[in-house]
Amino acid sequence: MTKPSIDLQDLRRRLYVKAKAETSWRFWGLYVHVCKMETLRKAYALAKNNDGAPGVDGVTFAVIEAQGVEAFLGQIRDELVGRTYEPLPARRQEIPKDGGRVRVLSIPAVRDRVVQGALKLILEPIFEADFQSGSFGYRPKRTAHEAVARVAKAIVQYKTRASGTTGCWPRWRNESTTTT
Repeated sequence: MTKPSIDLQDLRRRLYVKAKAETSWRFWGLYVHVCKMETLRKAYALAKNNDGAPGVDGVTFAVIEAQGVEAFLGQIRDELVGRTYEPLPARRQEIPKDGGRVRVLSIPAVRDRVVQGALKLILEPIFEADFQSGSFGYRPKRTAHEAVARVAKAIVQYKTRASGTTGCWPRWRNESTTTT
């Protein structure tokens, strides 16, 4: 008997709930979900929304759509399932900075962005469950501005932590003002 197919949103929700409920649980068999066409379609849509320059192969989203997105994703899926997928080297782009220095950007090919996005879609809910509510870096629906606002609020309230727990003046400050 085979299990019925589960849609991506429901799968992500289930992964999160399981990871949150059982912190020592080890997940197995996630690769099959990365290879699903539904996951690859969503990853392609996310990559397309970010747009960006083409990688070393010069393939743009316009070229992919002219040749057919389903065929493009089918080829990626076949390579993933057949374990023959190999990422292309990243294109290096130098951006000048102040003082004559340069910042080097590595630009992956669209196909590699799709695969990275598919992996992120499957792994993200598992890791999200482990993060504390005060963590902001590189998390969905959280910004650096929110992190700064949270720290500013904690400072105004004289908290020693920005985690939301009640704090007081730092110990060194209390000790320096007491006399014995």
